[in-house]
Amino acid sequence: MFMNTKSGFITIILACLVITTGYSQGTSKSNFPSSGWLSFGMRSTLSTFDEDGTGLGFGGQFRIKLSSRVNTDWFGDYISINVSDKVRSEYYHIGWSVVYYPFEQYQYPRLFQPYVLAGHCFDYNKKTELANTANFKDRWGSAVQAGIGTHLNLSEKFDISFTCQYMFHLTNELDAEINGNNVSIVEQSDNTLQGHLLSTISFNYKLCRLWKK
Repeated sequence: MFMNTKSGFITIILACLVITTGYSQGTSKSNFPSSGWLSFGMRSTLSTFDEDGTGLGFGGQFRIKLSSRVNTDWFGDYISINVSDKVRSEYYHIGWSVVYYPFEQYQYPRLFQPYVLAGHCFDYNKKTELANTANFKDRWGSAVQAGIGTHLNLSEKFDISFTCQYMFHLTNELDAEINGNNVSIVEQSDNTLQGHLLSTISFNYKLCRLWKK
């Protein structure tokens, strides 16, 4: 399963890179300042390729742009997954990523602005039996993530961003073992570096400029 997950992830990454590279060419420059911006946004995240199944979540983020090529992304997410209508699996992510723009980038009117990103987060997972909420187990851990995305710059200060990244958990996973109406929630051993693919759409607004060149 892990190899299938990696293959699917690589395919998505290559497809997105081809698309965003094509859109990154042939647009004009802008005099809009490229560094020092603080922006805030709201996000929605789809979790796939998870052993628990598919889940949808929401969260928020802020960015601090360090230069024309480098941005930082600080985020928090909550994701809920229904496991076979027997168990609710909840994930909380708090983390950061470094965003790098591989092409010479400017703000609006460049419509598409592709990027690669990588970072780290702390994650909390709680699994609860739906029919018996006293039957639950939780764990704290950490994870690393990497992927690609693109900004859709609709104005000088507003963008919609699309990101696809894989998150590798560095902590042993919780597993819901379901046998008919019997549910056991256990912590697995030797199953680190499993994770899930996160596809995120966010709406962001540049609030103020923290410094000048």
